[in-house]
Amino acid sequence: MAVSARKRLNNDKYNAKCTQINLKPLTPEANAIKAAAAAAGQSLQGYILQAVRERMAKDGQPLTLDDLPGADSVGGDSVKP
Repeated sequence: MAVSARKRLNNDKYNAKCTQINLKPLTPEANAIKAAAAAAGQSLQGYILQAVRERMAKDGQPLTLDDLPGADSVGGDSVKP
């Protein structure tokens, strides 16, 4: 199925704001993480990002909206874990 030019443009604009971080866990650990994400009803990316945000908050370095792209007009509220 072909993607329209507008959809491609919007995808490219969104992807330009993102950074890819690759993980290479051992297969049994990857399978356990995937199963936990599915059991929680979350995507793998959402599950991992939530875990990272919770760890950052626990370590005293909460991710704030100011850290996110396009957050110029938003206050310094913490991102919901």
